[in-house]
Amino acid sequence: MSKTFTKSDVASHNKADSLWIIVDGDVYDLTKFQDDHPGGKKILTRFAGKDASKPFWKYHNDGILKKYKPSLQIGSLDTKPKPEPAPAPAPAQAAPQPTKEVKKAAAPAAAKEDAEALEPYGSLIPFGDPSWYQGYHSPYFNESHAALRAEVRQWVETDIEPNVTEWDEKKDVPREIFLEAGRRGYLAGLLGVHYPVEYVKNAVKAVPPEKWDLFHELIITDELSRVGSGGFVWNILGGFGIGCPPLVKFGKKALKDRILPGLLSGEKRICLAITEPDAGSDVANLTCEAKLSEDGKHYIVNGEKKWITNGVWCDYFTTAVRTGGEGMNGVSLLLIERDFGGVSTRRMDCQGVWSSGTTYITFEDVKVPVENLLGKENQGFKVIMTNFNHERIGIIIQSLRFSRVCYEESVKYANKRRTFGKKLIEHPVIRMKLAHMARQIEASYNWLENLIYQCVKMGETEAMLRLGGAIAGLKAQSTLTFEFCAREASQIFGGLSYSRGGQGAKIERLYRDVRAYAIPGGSEEIMLDLSMRQSLRVAKLTGMKL
Repeated sequence: MSKTFTKSDVASHNKADSLWIIVDGDVYDLTKFQDDHPGGKKILTRFAGKDASKPFWKYHNDGILKKYKPSLQIGSLDTKPKPEPAPAPAPAQAAPQPTKEVKKAAAPAAAKEDAEALEPYGSLIPFGDPSWYQGYHSPYFNESHAALRAEVRQWVETDIEPNVTEWDEKKDVPREIFLEAGRRGYLAGLLGVHYPVEYVKNAVKAVPPEKWDLFHELIITDELSRVGSGGFVWNILGGFGIGCPPLVKFGKKALKDRILPGLLSGEKRICLAITEPDAGSDVANLTCEAKLSEDGKHYIVNGEKKWITNGVWCDYFTTAVRTGGEGMNGVSLLLIERDFGGVSTRRMDCQGVWSSGTTYITFEDVKVPVENLLGKENQGFKVIMTNFNHERIGIIIQSLRFSRVCYEESVKYANKRRTFGKKLIEHPVIRMKLAHMARQIEASYNWLENLIYQCVKMGETEAMLRLGGAIAGLKAQSTLTFEFCAREASQIFGGLSYSRGGQGAKIERLYRDVRAYAIPGGSEEIMLDLSMRQSLRVAKLTGMKL
């Protein structure tokens, strides 16, 4: 049970050899922390034995409190209000049985039961979370989605968010976090397909595997993105989420049986290797070559890949290679294993997403068994295009949550920071900035929900053809929204968003990550052009009248 102290108790610990402070009614012993305090010892000494809540929140965000609270808090003030106990559930009562006439009259209402609003969840800042978190009715989400949301958020807030800044500076995330994602069954739910129970040791607790859908996948990506670090999200989801689906969908059974259990548990890692120094969005013109050996048992692979997420840590590389002539009809997809030899990787330093492990890969006479071909020879372009929809939806989800992070952090700061005698939120120009952020986020997110629902209802081939243009358009829309929100948040935070760490840490970090979302998966310009070309082509085939 937590100890309680009076203010007099705390006041007596006001020296360097015994230094206590109060933050929001909780008592912290900082005696041994003084040498580690980034602001130096003197500022701590100034508030020794006192309530330091106001100066603490002036310089720090809640992530700092979450990080240090477990190790430094020793109790609370005796005057701090105790949390209200949760009310006991009401005893179940047998409902009266309706007559046939009542049943008939109630039929329309009964049909709407699935769309009942869920309990409000989170901070309830308007537009800070999707509307279904805030008591709005939704046809897409139910109790299983809410349960998964709570499970992921608890893990993120306890074990991840307090450490993300440190991991980003180190340009890495502890392997244990990726392993935990596997143990929790989250990795198996990020493949854009049914939940592959046959290859999983531990399935997700909150959701029966047979009820898993693409909205559950959205929730995992969305909740992980709340930490406000593209580097972290790409470390966990980046390579895996785009490198593993082609293996699941197009790999031979023996290959999947051998490799998938290790991937879904987190013990092994995989990435997608398509982009080359001279072939980014222009996938059809890649040059990494795979020649069949004389005995027909192996492909001999030579070439380079660039900007490959997670590549430095990976055991497997889902690799686009040229097995035939020029253009898209000469492209195949191979699963290359690092153990084959001839694979070398080196980390690339980039503007943002520091902890994602961006990699330059060189393949030199790598012998790849023909059994590692994914799909059919010279038909890999179709596999790659199918995979792009899933990749782009992941980018959309992350971009829109990062936009919300920029917005939510701005609302919190604007309600705390005072200029010219009043809070920032009381200035119309600040509210206008927030309004423009919110309108773009909400419009884009509603489009996202609709597209995911279409993916649920359509077959994969139909979705690839009919939704490819819309998904490309929303990919551009979401990254433009992210860029806008990052800029506006930076303006609201001012100089705090220009220095790393502190209250503006998330905004500074996300501003660096913007280009990593605007370019990969198809640059904004290419996406917008593709959205029109693809949509018009499909409409012409399905009866468009001009």
